Amino acid sequence: MDTADIIGKDIPMPETIDIQLKKGVLGLCVLALLAHRESYAYEIASHMSDAIGMGEGTIYPLMRRMQSDGWVSTYLVESSSGPSRKYYRLTDAGRVALDAQRDEWRGFANSVEKVLAVDALLDAAPTVTDPLEKA
Repeated sequence: MDTADIIGKDIPMPETIDIQLKKGVLGLCVLALLAHRESYAYEIASHMSDAIGMGEGTIYPLMRRMQSDGWVSTYLVESSSGPSRKYYRLTDAGRVALDAQRDEWRGFANSVEKVLAVDALLDAAPTVTDPLEKA
């Protein structure tokens, strides 16, 4: 089926696509969060759970990958209520990655908005009937 065939039709998004979209934007969201303040993984996971419905299970591997990519650095802070917490701080490379991903996201989101605008126009357009078609 061609994309043009489905524009204007109500097709539910499969849950797996929804999850994949969230996973795809999770790194950008974490970088943006860390650009505002340093944080520890559980706190990041709580913010991401509230914001986009992604929890701890996806945050910890992401944080390890960001650290190995050099996008974040870590340091330990003593905690009065348990073990020390590992805090994450955005590095210069992380800021570059954030800027690049933010630009890419905005371009992508604008393209999606254009498609959605076409969809809305098609929904609002009057239906043209074929004069040869029998009622």
